[in-house]
Amino acid sequence: MSEWTKPIDTGSIPDDGSHFDVIVVGGGPAGSAAASYNAMNGSKVLLIEKHVWPRDKVCGDAVGGKSLSHVKELGVFDLVESTPHYVVDSILFGSANGAEVRVMLPKEAYAKMGLQSGFALPRIQFDYMMFKRANEIVRENGGAVIQGHGVTEIIVKGEGVTSIISGVKCKLGGRRSEEPELTYTSALTIGAGGYNCPVSRTITEEIHQEPHRDDKHFCGGYRQYWENVEGLAGEEGQIEIHFIDEVLPGYFWLFPVGNGVVNVGIGMLISEQRKQKGKKKSLKKIQKWVIEEHPRFKHRFSNSTLIDGSSKGWQLPFGSPRKNAPSHQPRRSAMAGAMCVGDAASLIDPFSGEGVGNALLSAKLTAQHFELAKHSNGFTNEAAEGYMVALWNLLGKELSNSTKLQRVMKWKRLTNWFVKKASKKPKIGLMMSEMIASKDTQTVLWSPWFLMKTLLLP
Repeated sequence: MSEWTKPIDTGSIPDDGSHFDVIVVGGGPAGSAAASYNAMNGSKVLLIEKHVWPRDKVCGDAVGGKSLSHVKELGVFDLVESTPHYVVDSILFGSANGAEVRVMLPKEAYAKMGLQSGFALPRIQFDYMMFKRANEIVRENGGAVIQGHGVTEIIVKGEGVTSIISGVKCKLGGRRSEEPELTYTSALTIGAGGYNCPVSRTITEEIHQEPHRDDKHFCGGYRQYWENVEGLAGEEGQIEIHFIDEVLPGYFWLFPVGNGVVNVGIGMLISEQRKQKGKKKSLKKIQKWVIEEHPRFKHRFSNSTLIDGSSKGWQLPFGSPRKNAPSHQPRRSAMAGAMCVGDAASLIDPFSGEGVGNALLSAKLTAQHFELAKHSNGFTNEAAEGYMVALWNLLGKELSNSTKLQRVMKWKRLTNWFVKKASKKPKIGLMMSEMIASKDTQTVLWSPWFLMKTLLLP
């Protein structure tokens, strides 16, 4: 039995009515990190996960350098590194006309910035290690961890914008279960339950009458695992993102994850997908056609094998700025008594689709904004505002620039031209490499002078 397929013993279930300093709803990377950071900060934490480990999470499986710095802080890096994984040294971008540019992620340059180029590994492995470590940290610091319990209600005291979230109700087996409902209270409740997190919905829709979902900022994804895809053997090398006719305005990716396995998928904004006709209405059908018939890819899959049960779809809430947003960007993610992290706060990079790094950053930020001595009687609205402002100050520039790239890449002619230019001009590839790690370099990329000098001049 593989290490990540073993059950995780989370101990006894706390008594109904128990009080905690912090309750975390969701045990994925964002929730596990938030629980760990707050427990390490002295808080008594309750971590609630609706599934029972081991469990899978549909994702592109990339864990970037930003993520690995947090993974090391939490004592998870050695666990992750000991499991099968793929070391990413570059990203290959392909355009519809067949042009390609390989953007290197040089280890030495990244090391100077305190970063690693990144890993790719199945989320069933990564999430397992994160949750396992969180279970240890939380319980060592007097808290508790529950698996298999779905949240049935977010407890709200008061009415309107002056109300406060004060805990949760949950059941073994979830809302439709006949098991008794358990009530837990806290000074702070952290929403880490993914794109449809009940804490996030309560904050946005129920309390503030603000939109939780906007299809212009939600991406549909479809993923499969394949073995022996041509050109992606080994345990270190490139990952691939392709902007091809049949997938535009979305993209097709090939991410090796170790042991000869490749994560193959398609992503497209839901608002764009609804405009499509024929097979483009279905990401599953598009992917089938690309793998079986596309002249650039069919030969690469001719000797490959689809792993049974790996075909799954899901949704990604992007962190792209909202036009005329009613309050905070990318959307409201906190209020009195609560903060949201990761997908629940809509923090996925709009261009790359990578969300783990921003999820872990937001998780750490919750522990910096919740002070046990100051907030033991309740996390305040003022503190919530501070968290949201700090979060956008840290990520806003990066997410805004990624949104610009996302919009550019849906235009076929522009994408073809850019990738072709980049393939012939090493300086552009170097700039793109630096851009992935640096917000300041991202800003330079969008300066008119750089674009004219680098792209237009011979």
